[in-house]
Amino acid sequence: MLYPTPIAKLIESFSKLPGIGIKTATRLAFYTIGMSDEDVNEFAKNLLSAKRELTYCSVCGNLTDDDPCNICTDATRDLSTILVVEESKDVSAMEKIQEYHGLYHVLHGLISPMNGVSPDDINLKTLITRLMDTEVKEVIIATNATADGEATSMYISRVLKPAGIKVTRLARGLAVGSDIEYADEVTLLRAIENRTEL
Repeated sequence: MLYPTPIAKLIESFSKLPGIGIKTATRLAFYTIGMSDEDVNEFAKNLLSAKRELTYCSVCGNLTDDDPCNICTDATRDLSTILVVEESKDVSAMEKIQEYHGLYHVLHGLISPMNGVSPDDINLKTLITRLMDTEVKEVIIATNATADGEATSMYISRVLKPAGIKVTRLARGLAVGSDIEYADEVTLLRAIENRTEL
């Protein structure tokens, strides 16, 4: 069915979001049109604000509105451990369990030879630079349990082992193929407690 151009463009915009098919995009577009002008303006303002005001922490790569982020500047954090994750949403998932008190490093992707993503294409160089400038004793790799997650963890382990830094991986409390952001707190807690050295 052909829709008026403004609705068609709105549907197209919603369908660009991950996990949103054409049916859901159409439903969201029509829902948005039915919202009050005030709510639509607030929604648009929040989208623009998030896009303009958020940046990546120059230290750890986490999404933040202050640089460095509040985790990197928190004097109570354990400076001897860095937990390496794929995306900023994984930091939020780990923080929910309130059991890990070290620092983080966000890679913004995974090494994926099949997709042409090399170590130079992710936020790995800054991790190595951080490790040269600090007294980190352990790097915990918390990438997803996928082929690319495994490839990334093994690469990081090979790079860091010669420096004498202990490299561990989250325990297999996480199901293979699952994403950290969708794991429950108990699973994440067991995974962090039962991590293993690589």
